[in-house]
Amino acid sequence: MPRLPVLWKHRALPMDFSAFTTITFDCYGTLIDWEGGILPTLRGILAAHRQTLPDAALLELYGDFELQAESGHYQSYRDVLESVVRQFGERCGFQPSPAERRALHESVPAWLPFADTVVSLQKLQERYKLAIISNIDDDLFDQTRKHLGVEFSAVITAQQAQSYKPSLKNFRLALQKIGIEPPSLLHAGQSIYHDVIPAQSLGICAVWVNRKSARPGVGAVKKANGQPDLEVPDLATLAELATGK
Repeated sequence: MPRLPVLWKHRALPMDFSAFTTITFDCYGTLIDWEGGILPTLRGILAAHRQTLPDAALLELYGDFELQAESGHYQSYRDVLESVVRQFGERCGFQPSPAERRALHESVPAWLPFADTVVSLQKLQERYKLAIISNIDDDLFDQTRKHLGVEFSAVITAQQAQSYKPSLKNFRLALQKIGIEPPSLLHAGQSIYHDVIPAQSLGICAVWVNRKSARPGVGAVKKANGQPDLEVPDLATLAELATGK
């Protein structure tokens, strides 16, 4: 039986994918199972200091600490992740070692795609140009792209924009680099806050990829209220809808 998407309640008909020539993706949390990288790393750091927290609480704190580190003056994502670890130490009453502060960003190259990611991207690439809009450093994404099985027509990072989503700078830079107008672009992401709301504010249709999570419906990001143009539970569903295969 084909997967059934949850459509935006105000949309009378299913999405017309023929309007789009390009699909942009958030990477971590959408294509890459970042909870599978974040959680064991944080559990290990806390365990070394005889601390423990439920996975949902770890993800909520991660989202809060990451957002705090990404606010204000731009700093690299490596520095953001080191700040996240330091903030966990402050919250839980320990001083992380230099190795522990590096642990999150050093783990990023080993974060793996979801089981449906590569085959879905390959299917979508038969019909659409594919691109990335990610809150990441260029060199860290270079380590990730080898896991994804396709070549992207453009990669837009926070480092290039010198800002982090939900800043509109990242999406405007994507439109410029791809050379596309908003009606021809579809953006897919795991975060209502980082992806759906800013994309729609520029007239870009947005798909919410609401993957399973230890913190359902939110994951490791800030909670926000928004109405995606389309909600799907995984990338395989999006590929099926977008290609008819």
